[in-house]
Amino acid sequence: MITITRAPPYLTVQDDGRKRSRAAGVPRGGAMDRFALGATNAVVGNALNAAVLEWGLAGGSLRFDADCTFAVGGAIAAITLRDAPVAPFTTTQARAGDEITVHQLESGRFLYIAFHGGIDVPIVLHSRSTYLPGGFGGHEGRVVRHGDVLGIAPPAGRAPDPGFHAPGELTPAYTAAVVHVTRGPQADLFDESAWEAFLASDFRVASASDRTGYRLEGAVIPNSAATLPSEAGCQGAIQVPGEGKPIVLMADAPTVGGYPKIAVVSESDLPLMSQRQPGDSVRFELFTIEQSQRAARRRASDLQTIRSLAESSLRRV
Repeated sequence: MITITRAPPYLTVQDDGRKRSRAAGVPRGGAMDRFALGATNAVVGNALNAAVLEWGLAGGSLRFDADCTFAVGGAIAAITLRDAPVAPFTTTQARAGDEITVHQLESGRFLYIAFHGGIDVPIVLHSRSTYLPGGFGGHEGRVVRHGDVLGIAPPAGRAPDPGFHAPGELTPAYTAAVVHVTRGPQADLFDESAWEAFLASDFRVASASDRTGYRLEGAVIPNSAATLPSEAGCQGAIQVPGEGKPIVLMADAPTVGGYPKIAVVSESDLPLMSQRQPGDSVRFELFTIEQSQRAARRRASDLQTIRSLAESSLRRV
C-alpha cells in the first residue's frame, strides 16, 4: 500500500481508459499521456495499461507502506527518494517507510507514477480510470487527497532490477515546438486564409484548459459554419467555435459535438499536446494520413521496444 502524505491539487488514478463505452456517451478518458502510462508500466514489469497515478499542478509526497518497485515519467519533475533524485522512466526500488517527494513540476503538465503490480481500485466499465465529471472510477470517483491509502495489486511477475532505464531516443521529445495534425472532417469549411492562419500561427494554451479540452489563444480562425449537427468526436480533434478560437479535445471530452473540426492531432503527437501547460506555445504542422499512421506505428514500436528491453533485463539475471 501507499499513503498520500501531501497531495497536490490534482491527483487521480488512471489507466488507458474505457474503450467500450463511447456508444453510451462515456468518454474513453484514462491517462492524458498514454505513452508515459505505458512506458512507466513497462519499466516496472506491469501490463502497459495497469493503473497508475496521474499527478499535476504542484508538488507533494507519498509514503510506501511496503517494499515496492516504481517508476515516474511524463512531465519533468524534481523528485527525491531518500534525498536522492529519481530519474524518469527508470526502475526504482523503495523500502517500507520510504517517502518520495515531488518538489515541483519543471516542465510538462502530467507526471505518471507506476507501481509494480499496479494500483488496485475497482474496475468500473472495464477500466480503473477516474472520470471526475461523472464521479466514478479510480479512488471513489474523486481526486486522491491527503491521507488517502491506495492498495497495490499483487505483481504477476518479477520487476526489472533497480536502475533499468528506458533509452531516451525511445521516448517522445516533449519539448518539441511543433505538433503534427491531419485534416479534420470539416477541413473544407475553412478557406485558404483560415488554413494559413492555423498553420502559420503560434498558439498558447489558455488557462481555461483541462482534461476535457485545451483552449488555444492566438490567431482567430474563421469558418463558414459556426455550428453543425452533432457528430462523434475523439481526443485530439481541433474544433473551431464561432468566435474562431480553436479547442483541442482531450481525454475527457464529450463523445459528440457540433463545432466544425479543422484538424486532428496525430496519435503519435498526443503525448506532446497533452503535456502542454497553460501559457505554453504550440505550432501545428500538417501531416498526411499516411505520415500520421507511420508515426503512430513508430511510437507504438518504441513502446514495445521499451517493454522488450525491460523483459530482456529479467532474462539476463
